[in-house]
Amino acid sequence: MALCLCQVTLGVQGQVFDVPHLQDAPTRTLFVGVQNPKALVLLFPGGGGLLHLKDDGSTRNQHTFIRSLDQWAQYQIDATLVDTPYDLGDLRRGDRRNEEDHLKRVGEVVDFYKTKTGLPIWIFGHSMGTSTATYFVNQLNEDSKKLSGIVIAGTVRTASINDEVSLPVEAIHHLQDQCGGTPLSASKDIVAGRPKNYISQLEIVEGGITEGNVCDSFGYHGFNQTEPELVKRAAQFILTQK
Repeated sequence: MALCLCQVTLGVQGQVFDVPHLQDAPTRTLFVGVQNPKALVLLFPGGGGLLHLKDDGSTRNQHTFIRSLDQWAQYQIDATLVDTPYDLGDLRRGDRRNEEDHLKRVGEVVDFYKTKTGLPIWIFGHSMGTSTATYFVNQLNEDSKKLSGIVIAGTVRTASINDEVSLPVEAIHHLQDQCGGTPLSASKDIVAGRPKNYISQLEIVEGGITEGNVCDSFGYHGFNQTEPELVKRAAQFILTQK
């Protein structure tokens, strides 16, 4: 169900879609479309995953994906923020992103946007969102097979991708990420461990600034002031895949 056509950032309009989920609360998403799109990226933020998207598409959350939501359009890629109706935890409080209910919701979102747009669908997780992305593709079920590829950034140290997953994989990490739960080695190991006949790529970003907690999205971990580079690296990889 579409709720509104709303102003997301200056000059960018988004639309809120609630993706039904059994008899429970739907999964709220914020869709920003472009003319003549070539692909669609589903954005799963870190932390507990809660964006608290309102009916008008607004949120107080300042995650990396929200700060850069308007930057996908220049690459002719539709972007969709994916919210959650409940806290998905983290490494300290317990990661709930491997639970059946959450992964079912991800599958419903993938199916909704595949049906709606007919575009290649990519899943992109940042920080704890990389846990969602990797758990989902590792299922190797009908929903995960609707994806065209996976991008992970600021990869959490517990994430892994099974060898049976043949999707193109890109891992992006900030060189100076100092968060203990997301070491640079987490991204390096995933790419290095992929079968050699699969498409895999590691991208290292430098620059920007760090502010506050090193594990928050305004640290190097969150690509603070390098958001355009983060989106550029991901978009270029997506667009070069068939």
